[in-house]
Amino acid sequence: MQVKFMLGILLIGGGALAAEYVLVKWYPYYEGYKAKKVLEALPYQNAALGIDMQVAAGIYGKVDDFPGGVRIYRSHLFSSGPVLIITSQANPNDAEEFSPELLAKWETAGTYQDIPDYRFDHTKIQGRDAVMIWRSAEHAKVLPAISFDVSSTDNPELVTAHIISPDHIVQANCRPGSSDPQLFLRACEESIRSIKVSGPPTKGKPEPGVLELKTVKPIK
Repeated sequence: MQVKFMLGILLIGGGALAAEYVLVKWYPYYEGYKAKKVLEALPYQNAALGIDMQVAAGIYGKVDDFPGGVRIYRSHLFSSGPVLIITSQANPNDAEEFSPELLAKWETAGTYQDIPDYRFDHTKIQGRDAVMIWRSAEHAKVLPAISFDVSSTDNPELVTAHIISPDHIVQANCRPGSSDPQLFLRACEESIRSIKVSGPPTKGKPEPGVLELKTVKPIK
């Protein structure tokens, strides 16, 4: 009985030490390796949409083109996988920036439409005027012409970006899915922030108090 008892203690102690080793040593290494593989940037270009970008490998699985857009996604066996949908349309006004009225509409949509966890950021993406919006997938209906199957996801967060150039207005929508949502949300954000929209370079605004001088030919 004493021998069996000692063997039991040794087995339990050995199991505890093995579990501690896995948690302390192996698991952080695995998490870092997984993040590296998911976030690895893969080049993607679509001349029809006027975009050139780097898509996270964890999202870049299959590519389905449709009129005016593309759907990039990766299927997961036991959970809903990430989906990136990008649409593009011509810029009828050749504007380099979004209008103040449209920016105000996007910024206040969370309040007026009562959207949970709504976040808005007026930013620059690859030198272009852009807006990034985070929201719950329950309100995906506010995204025109974009369809997500949110019935099977445990993480209903979506990230949307609007990017403008004189030639194109691009909209990117990404759902991270339910498998490690924080990591795949980062994959969504990094993929979206890499989008380069074709068109002439942004001129930018002159600094306050600085006049733009034009070259005038001398009168002969």
